[in-house]
Amino acid sequence: MAPAVSLRDSVAATYYRCCAQPDDKPFVEWHDCHAVAYVRKGSFGYHVRDRSFDLVAGSTLVYRTGDEYMCTHEHVCGDECLSFRLPPQIADSIGARAGVWQSRGIPPASELMVLGELAVAAHEGRSEVGVDEAGLAFAARFVELATRKRQTARPLSARDRRRAVEAALWLDENSHQPIDLAAAARQAGVSAFHFLRRFERVIGVTPHQYLVRARLRRAARMLAADARPITDVAFEAGFGDLSNFVRSFRRAAGISPRRFRQAARGERKICQDRLAAAT
Repeated sequence: MAPAVSLRDSVAATYYRCCAQPDDKPFVEWHDCHAVAYVRKGSFGYHVRDRSFDLVAGSTLVYRTGDEYMCTHEHVCGDECLSFRLPPQIADSIGARAGVWQSRGIPPASELMVLGELAVAAHEGRSEVGVDEAGLAFAARFVELATRKRQTARPLSARDRRRAVEAALWLDENSHQPIDLAAAARQAGVSAFHFLRRFERVIGVTPHQYLVRARLRRAARMLAADARPITDVAFEAGFGDLSNFVRSFRRAAGISPRRFRQAARGERKICQDRLAAAT
């Protein structure tokens, strides 16, 4: 089991890999939180409150705090799930009134599978979308499908727009610091769910996307301005590790940080090659 990537009042993502055998004896467990989980691979049985569900790749598992359950593996060996733990205040803001938090399995749905794969990409560092943002989007989409109604977006007030702009400026100024969705929402004075929706509507990208781009902008300035080691640039810009920085920078610029630095110092062939590739 991988460690959770977000803590406290934010959405926490955990990737589970189960290697239970069909002959293994199942045992009773209980859910200690509200959560939604995307089944990425394999299959397993889920038994809760006298109901049984057979889950396969693409299915969704919904947890409710306090429910006892049992997982079985009669058919195949092995399954992998990406689970999003939802703190009570977030679960309530998404779907408390709808009454959707009932432990059960959801058949594969294209509307959830595409967001599930996006969440996996975020968890593996292959997307600019934050893991907590992907988890919120996945959970909100589940609630929407479960209630069979799409929530109509209300017009944004001047206060909402000001908060979003102020949050963007705060993210830019503090982009070199560790920041998750919950921290940014606390700074804005709203719940993480509402902060994510309002920020994206006003700014046009999610908070994490904006944060990553602010870090890339900071890194580009440093690469062009001085000769400090690229590893130092990565950490001073706010990236947690060098490989993530290089991957993100190459995805954004089309060239590596080292090649970008060479271009900034006047190596014309790099710029010419980039122009040729674009034509």
